[in-house]
Parts: sequence; C-alpha cells; structure tokens
Amino acid sequence: MRYQTTIDETREFVVETGGERFDKFLGRVAPDFSRTFLQQLVADGLATLNGKAAKAGQKLRGGETVGLQIPRPVEMSAAPEDLPLDILYEDATVIVVNKPAGLVAHPSPGHETGTLVNALLGHCRDLSGIGGELRPGIVHRLDRDTTGCLVAAKSDAAHQALAAQFAARAVRKKYLAITRGLPRPPAGKVEGYIMRQAADWQRLRFVPRESSGGKYSLTFYRTLATRGEVALVECDLKTGRTHQIRLHLKSVGAPVLCDALYGRESEITLATLRGEKAGEAAPLMTRQALHAAELAFAHPLTGENLTFSAPLPPDMQTLVERLELKVES
Repeated sequence: MRYQTTIDETREFVVETGGERFDKFLGRVAPDFSRTFLQQLVADGLATLNGKAAKAGQKLRGGETVGLQIPRPVEMSAAPEDLPLDILYEDATVIVVNKPAGLVAHPSPGHETGTLVNALLGHCRDLSGIGGELRPGIVHRLDRDTTGCLVAAKSDAAHQALAAQFAARAVRKKYLAITRGLPRPPAGKVEGYIMRQAADWQRLRFVPRESSGGKYSLTFYRTLATRGEVALVECDLKTGRTHQIRLHLKSVGAPVLCDALYGRESEITLATLRGEKAGEAAPLMTRQALHAAELAFAHPLTGENLTFSAPLPPDMQTLVERLELKVES
C-alpha cells in the first residue's frame, strides 16, 4: 500500500493472553488491513509494543499495549483487472456472483487491488456510479472471508431499485453456518441492536434491548444437523448489519466456527472437532465457516422474482462430510 507521512488514525489494543506472534496478533485485531500493509507498518516502526517499535516475529507475553498508527493513504481509484469470477447470473442491468473466501468487496486501505470491484470492472466495464470511484456497482457486501451470493448493479437505475429492496427488507438472504457449539434453543429468532465498541474499533457487540447508537437487527435461524458440539445452522436475515450472523449466533451459544473475532479459534483440525489429539494434521478451516447460500430479489427492470443459490465452498463441504453433518429430511 502507498501512503503519506501524515497519520490518519491511531488504534490501541491490549494483549489479553501471551504466546502469540506480534504479526499474528495484528492480523487478528486489524483484519480490515492486508498482511502486506501490516508488515509495512511494522517495518516502518508504526506498529508499537508498549510504545516502542516491535518486530513481526516477537512473542507476546500478555498485558502489553499494542499501538497502530495508520497513515493517510494516497488517493485511490478502482481499475479493471482480469480476475476470475464465478458468475451465477448476468444481464444488461445486474450481475450475481458466487464470491470466494478472501475476496474483499471493494478497494480500501490495504486492499487497493485484487478486489471484487476490480474483477467486475475487468469483466463488464459498465457498473453503476452511485457507490463512487471505489465502490461502483456495490449494493451490499459480504465479509472478506464469507462466501456466496452477491449482486452488483450495472446501472444507476438498477442500483437505486436494488437498494430500495434491501432497505425495505424485501430481499431474501439465507446463510449456512457451521458453529462451534449448539444453538439454544435449536431454532428461533435473535432480535436486538448492534453497536461499535469504544475499546476495540473492529469488534462489534450485540445487545438485546434498544441502546443509544445501536442499529436494529433481526435473524431467524434453525439447526439443520449436529455432531457433538458442532452444528450446521441456516440463518434467514431480515436486516443486513455488519457481523450480524456472527454476533447473533454467538448470543445463542453457537459462535461461527473459526471466527477469529467472536469465536474460540481462527483455525481448526478435524481431530480437535472430534475431541481427539490434534497431532500435526493441517487445519480443515482457516476462516469463518459462513456462506451466503441463497439470494432472492425482484429484477430491478422487469420486476421478475429471481432466486439464486451457491453451493457450499470446498472447505465447508469437506467439514460437513467428514463430520457427517447430514441434514434430516
């Protein structure tokens, strides 16, 4: 990432437990920045440990204060890139894709290239301009490590019509999650407010009652299958708040598997899930096990009801098979 010498933002974190590498800690608490960008901050002395410049491989003891000075980025604009797209549907007004894990929706500090917007511009060239230079065509987003159905608009009229459907909660969004813990009760709804935490810029929190600064959120969920303390859960979103499913499932005792922010671990092996000795096996999941399985909306031009589905990505499918999380008919 290219940036100026002016510091645009300062963040501070407290290390709760020891044993983690400094660079791993940074990646966990600041996932909105790329690994390359964070490495550059460390190299430039802008990532500190107890006020002093630290090394990437330095081991943390616990109790330290980690500081990040975020420089002001050089002005960016999204450029077309020849990147692969898994297209579920496309016409003159909209395009629906199956987003893979690790793909950021649009350019941002630390992710100037290689985003979904870059790929869309490289494929169709014509996207709505309502989102501005960095977010053309983007009507809604998925977290970087969440996979599945995402629609983008090719014209301003299509963008406005789709945005109105999202605002009116007329878009159907169904997700599949593998959870570390069983939802209690097995099916129901989670309703409440999501808000920022003053002490941690990245982490949000969920409160069941209306709170100043909180945004209303509603999810219906049902457990499809279980194996031990692991569950396959379907979520029907009625609102679209940042981290909504991750926070809502955590609130019923079932955080999304490998959710580095709200769960128990950032990666896991099959042996660990089975309660066996982990050994040296490679992890089966290294990102949050969350997938946007279905998306339905009215076509912004014709009004036709459209429904799209995306199959489980390979990592989640492998877990379902290996754990025998069979959905009962």
